[in-house]
Amino acid sequence: MLQVVQAFDREHIAELPTDDAAALDHKLTVARARFEDRGGWLKAHQRMAVLHRLADLVARQRETFAMLIAREGGKPYTDALVETDRAIDGIRAAADLLRTRGGTEIPMGLTPASEGRRAWTILEPIGVVAAISAFNHPLNLIVHQVTPAIATGCPVIVKPAAATPLCCVELVRLVQEAGMPDGWVQTLLPESRDLSGAFASDSRVAFLSFIGSGAVGWRLRANLAPGTRCALEHGGVAPVIVDRTADIDAIIEPLAKGGYYHAGQVCVSVQRIYVHETLKDIFVERFAERIGRLRVGDPRLAETEVGPLIQPAEADRVARWVEEAVTGGARLIGGGRLSDTTLAPAILVDPPKQATVSREEVFGPVTCVFGFGDLDDAIREANALPVTFQSSIFTRDLAVALDAAERLDASAVMVNDHTAFRTDWMPFAGRRASGYGVGGIPNTAREMTAEKMIVFRS
Repeated sequence: MLQVVQAFDREHIAELPTDDAAALDHKLTVARARFEDRGGWLKAHQRMAVLHRLADLVARQRETFAMLIAREGGKPYTDALVETDRAIDGIRAAADLLRTRGGTEIPMGLTPASEGRRAWTILEPIGVVAAISAFNHPLNLIVHQVTPAIATGCPVIVKPAAATPLCCVELVRLVQEAGMPDGWVQTLLPESRDLSGAFASDSRVAFLSFIGSGAVGWRLRANLAPGTRCALEHGGVAPVIVDRTADIDAIIEPLAKGGYYHAGQVCVSVQRIYVHETLKDIFVERFAERIGRLRVGDPRLAETEVGPLIQPAEADRVARWVEEAVTGGARLIGGGRLSDTTLAPAILVDPPKQATVSREEVFGPVTCVFGFGDLDDAIREANALPVTFQSSIFTRDLAVALDAAERLDASAVMVNDHTAFRTDWMPFAGRRASGYGVGGIPNTAREMTAEKMIVFRS
């Protein structure tokens, strides 16, 4: 049995039955059978209807889902409501894809050999999707994996994070209530980690959608069955550059949100802030004052801005990394342990470049502030790590903005906004060690299709 507890105080919430190897085999067999029965594929209008009904069902449970997110995942209730609203919109966006997606005409008659032919492509579902998700957005990440599969007509088996399975289980129940026939959308709660690897590498899987740590994601990719495609979404050590022309009054609030939203447990959370030396002192003073006012505590309360980390072990790890940086010479502002899972927000000023917090994803309520004198140096430092996802620059100089946007090694560069900005219809992808493939609901749907060309000779 899987025990589910509240992230904040470890209070028991629920107990769920787990799946053994036989259950996994049965689910994969059922999913594969659904895909192979082409006569049983749902028509586009049927899939759209399921998605629209699903969106309505989730909307009716908006507050219930938000509280569930706060309890199992520790995200503050106000932010959990935003996550639920995004999930509802994402479900509708997946339905809307079916109005515009389609193949293309391939030109013929361009050579004598191609005369008398017409050719076009159609998009078909790729096959069984194995989806492995993360804890930090326990509803919206599931939506990003399940609804593109529904839209494209792929059977999907989704494994939520062990710490946050409840939103996933309830969403899949609502998928079935919305009219999805049995076997098309299933959950997997494996009794052991070994089963997760067997799940991803099974030859019946056509596409792996993985959201989680790079160490796990790359290992799963290395063990995929021949022909299985995948998309991996890992994390980064997101850099922000504060140019000498930046408006200090305008940047404090977005950086506070980008750095400490969900206690920093976001794959594109602001982590490294490079501030021009002429602004560094005033920035640190203003930023520290704002971070000191963040309300930390029980995520079920509407006024809470920063909640707990997902498990005590994660709080232990972040505390060790902070201590290491301070021992190496960093100046610590804030910080401290408030409970087994809750840390007070911390700022580290000038941690050593080789400190863990300067090189690896913290995934906790910590930001690092560095000074720079030349923009070239700041961009070089921002690009210095093997992980690269989203980055940002704050400036009032258009030339600087355009130059940095071109030179920052990132899949997305935000100008005058924090690195954690995202909409659910935009491309979302890590580069290099930070991921493989492209996420975002439209892009994920595209990844879950196979293009077939048809050539007609008249």
